[in-house]
Amino acid sequence: MDQREIAEVFEQIADLLELKGENPFRIQAYRRAALNLKNLSEDLRLLAETNGLERIPGIGKDLSAKILEMLQTGKLRYLDELKKQVPASLAELLTIPGVGPKTARLVYDRFHAKSIDDLERLARTGKLRAIPGFQAKKEENILRGVALVKTGKERMPLGEAMEAAEEVLKGIKTLKGIKRLSVAGSLRRCKETVRDLDILIASPQPEKVMDGFVRLPFVAAVQAQGETKSSIRTRQGIQVDLRVVPLDSFGAALLYFTGSKEHNIRLRSLANRSGLTINEYGIFHEKDGKKFAGREEEEIYEVLGLSWIPPELREDRGEIEAARKGLLPQLVDAKDIEGSFHNHSTWSDGRHSIEEIAGAVRKQGYRYMILSDHSQSLRIAKGLSEARILAQLKEVGALNRRLKPFRILTGSEVDILPDGRLDYPDAVLKKLDVVIAAVHSAFKQPKEMMTRRIVKAVRNRYVSILAHPTGRLLGERDPYALDMEAVFREAARTGTAMEINCCTVRMDLNDVYARQAKECGAKLVISTDTHALEQLGTLKLGVAMARRAWVGPKDILNSMGADELLRWVARKRDVTAEKT
Repeated sequence: MDQREIAEVFEQIADLLELKGENPFRIQAYRRAALNLKNLSEDLRLLAETNGLERIPGIGKDLSAKILEMLQTGKLRYLDELKKQVPASLAELLTIPGVGPKTARLVYDRFHAKSIDDLERLARTGKLRAIPGFQAKKEENILRGVALVKTGKERMPLGEAMEAAEEVLKGIKTLKGIKRLSVAGSLRRCKETVRDLDILIASPQPEKVMDGFVRLPFVAAVQAQGETKSSIRTRQGIQVDLRVVPLDSFGAALLYFTGSKEHNIRLRSLANRSGLTINEYGIFHEKDGKKFAGREEEEIYEVLGLSWIPPELREDRGEIEAARKGLLPQLVDAKDIEGSFHNHSTWSDGRHSIEEIAGAVRKQGYRYMILSDHSQSLRIAKGLSEARILAQLKEVGALNRRLKPFRILTGSEVDILPDGRLDYPDAVLKKLDVVIAAVHSAFKQPKEMMTRRIVKAVRNRYVSILAHPTGRLLGERDPYALDMEAVFREAARTGTAMEINCCTVRMDLNDVYARQAKECGAKLVISTDTHALEQLGTLKLGVAMARRAWVGPKDILNSMGADELLRWVARKRDVTAEKT
């Protein structure tokens, strides 16, 4: 565990203590310790190794021992014990954004709310207003938070679904008699969230495969078992549907079970107009049942007069018309990425030094990276003061001399302040190779105000990229109110790129907005927003989102070399300077 995760544990303890009605001073001690840990500029593990934890403000012997336990074991027994002392239904209410311990306790005590459903019912019927201080707006916020939580429970983020699928496929591959194997459904189409996992197998021994599948170690419950289809639930609560088909029908079945429903309907309509019919076993002549194809997906599309359509595009958004005319775009691929954008180091809230990040980025095969630690206003993330970022430039200069030909481009994730100003003056911004601007506060500004705020930042000559443009967090926070088209058009006009942020809970921009940005003429970047080395691997999520948005290598800045990127950045700075 790192200092942010330990701080979150202390905040969780404070919430549980408040639910229990414990001493306010004890509760505040945990909250103060959490805040100090988040703002800590020193290495927590190093402090622990040198017996220096008690030098952190608010950390005494008791909390120091708890930090050590978490650093060593990754968990805390006290938290587990505390959870047992608080009704699970009461703690569940705290998972709703906007519901704090006081609200949860009030609702629990007054209305005996035992679930999120109970709270939702109370909010919808207006009964919460009987509690002093509750207004209609508070109820609206609670209902919005409930909706976010429920959506998160019903569907997994794409990254989580991919990890779950890897475990499932690893187990399935140990079974005998499998000729072909693939994921299908919304996971194969790389939708940003996935409900269930669909797996397709070609095998001459379907019953044998099914018997082995339901006995694999990850299976917690068997919901249905048949000769060609079985459904199970994993120990993580994920439903997995497995289908087995003959080898000569694998392509047709993969096409059918990949979807989307709308895409398949359009294909069936095309087939019917030609006297053909499509199902999961192949494409057939409607009158005599003669089979034309089925082993490969490409064969089905060819019979229909279409080029093969990548799974990410199969949403009935113009892909069939494009395939008929041979106008499907060349889609971006991971191999097109030259540089790693948006990386955080220990200078702000990252877990690793600049040199460690650079080493990991080089191993990934990239030629350069953009360092983008937080700016001074974001104190919770140890944002860099003007003096600190200038000191960081010197360290990067020394590293670049040593790491040639690999390059670290200097940058910052600079806060867009509520009035649209940036968190650093131009005198600092112009010293950076790349400036990434982002909103981290005042999320609830009215649409017109938020739009003016972001457009003003986009117009700044030094802003090259707008990070996570909608501000959403999947299952936690809605996008802020914003005229996206106005932002995209201004980005295209000024030469500012829009980010597809690969962070598993962001995926921001999503596929719809990324395609709109492209169509408005704005460039895009795919950024991992790396705070820890393992997050470099999330690039595949951003690539998937870009592919769903019909984005090709020429549409993204990551496909440029470092020198070409710097020339692109310079053009905006020079053009804006001429106009002013």
